[in-house]
Amino acid sequence: MLAKLNTFALVGIDAVPVEIEVDASTGLPKTLLVGLPEQAVRESIHRIERALANLGYERHPGRTVINLAPADLKKDAGAFDLPIAMGMLVATRQLLPEQLKDYAIAGELALDGSVRPIKGALSVAMAASQRSIPKLLVPAANAREAAVVDAIQVFGVSTLAEAVGILSEQLPADPVTCDLDELFARLSIYDLDFSDVRGQEFAKRALVVAASGGHNVLMIGSPGTGKTMLAQRLPTILPPLTLAESLETTRIYSALGRLPAEQPLLATRPFRSPHHTISNAGMVGGGSTPAPGEISLAHHGILFLDELPEFNRGSLEVLRQPLEGGTVTISRALTSTTFPASFMLVAAMNPCPCGYLGDARHTCKCNPMLIERYMGRISGPLLDRIDLHIEVPAVPFQELSAAADGTSSQSMREQVLSARHRQRERFGPGSTRLNARMNSRLLRKFCALDEAGKELLKSAVDNLGLSARAHDRILRMARTIADLDASAEILQQHVSEAINYRSLDRKLWKR
Repeated sequence: MLAKLNTFALVGIDAVPVEIEVDASTGLPKTLLVGLPEQAVRESIHRIERALANLGYERHPGRTVINLAPADLKKDAGAFDLPIAMGMLVATRQLLPEQLKDYAIAGELALDGSVRPIKGALSVAMAASQRSIPKLLVPAANAREAAVVDAIQVFGVSTLAEAVGILSEQLPADPVTCDLDELFARLSIYDLDFSDVRGQEFAKRALVVAASGGHNVLMIGSPGTGKTMLAQRLPTILPPLTLAESLETTRIYSALGRLPAEQPLLATRPFRSPHHTISNAGMVGGGSTPAPGEISLAHHGILFLDELPEFNRGSLEVLRQPLEGGTVTISRALTSTTFPASFMLVAAMNPCPCGYLGDARHTCKCNPMLIERYMGRISGPLLDRIDLHIEVPAVPFQELSAAADGTSSQSMREQVLSARHRQRERFGPGSTRLNARMNSRLLRKFCALDEAGKELLKSAVDNLGLSARAHDRILRMARTIADLDASAEILQQHVSEAINYRSLDRKLWKR
């Protein structure tokens, strides 16, 4: 008898439909698996047969052929175990074909018949919903994650026997539900706050500008001045994740199996801080089967690179295209995969190898050649793509010991939300574009300067040797600063503040 049922294969972070065909016929006892299965799928036959036997189901005495279509798509996951097992039961008439027609099935089996969790359950649910498949059967550990997609009925199972009971309607079961409002209310809470950071009001102002317009930031200062503390608290002043943003980010973590336990949805903006020994593939993604890297894990959040010059130069240069485009494409000989990578880059570094250049409390031991070599580890093109370069000085004792808290995340977030509201009004209803992503046409339309502003910007470009890209980034920052001041026009003081955020790197490069 021939059985057919639906499942999905994970390609990158997307779920691609796969039809499983199981044909049981007479002949010598043998099970054949075709359809370009990788090693993990080829080994599944042994798991499936032992799971069926251990639970008392009959094994077909003849020849069984299992086909995974389409044949030109590589299948590499344990998630095919459960649907193949269901197909074998239908092919041997232990289940009826009509009992599976409304279902898509995914799950990995253990030898005792228990069902183990899979990667990418959210992507599977979204793909099933798009193909108008009304019901989805997944491992119980993935059920709440898949139930985030409310257009499909999700059933979670812990064992193969439970799956058979639900499909044959001998075991009553209710679809798993997920209350999105309750999830966001419970999970969208940050433990950190900017009020913990004493002093550094200039740096906090710069981070408000960065968060308001989605600008990238480089913080330069001696060890212990609070650069990491500031970066860790930046997500707390960004707008709350929308449902669409949360789904986009969650399915990246789901596809990699990194979704936290008992958390079916990410409700706070991700903060990724990879070590400086990270490889190029670890940063942007890669592998024989392309998988997302750190920049995709930071999608809709923050990518923090501490000790920026210590990173391998190649790992930094691969950031240039994603910083401009918001996506990264991993190409292989036969295919290419595109991952989302819309993130804010926040970097921190010391002003010199010893870290104390310009620090009044310590003596710098670095000679000019060492400083030049240290700064030369960061290329000019990458530095041009970082909008704000701010100095983070040591905090005086009086501010460290002050009883009053510093500026809080709540007050900073209110400024950010107000500025972003003006951007939405400017770019049109439903737009998610930020000032940092304005193209040349939008720059000409929304960033016109008066004569005083033009003269100031011309002087900065001539004296600091700024590139055309730096010129445009100053205009984008000036537009953001004007939005924070609720000003429809970009005034001279807005241009002046934006230039101040760009001048620090030129001073360092000219030492």
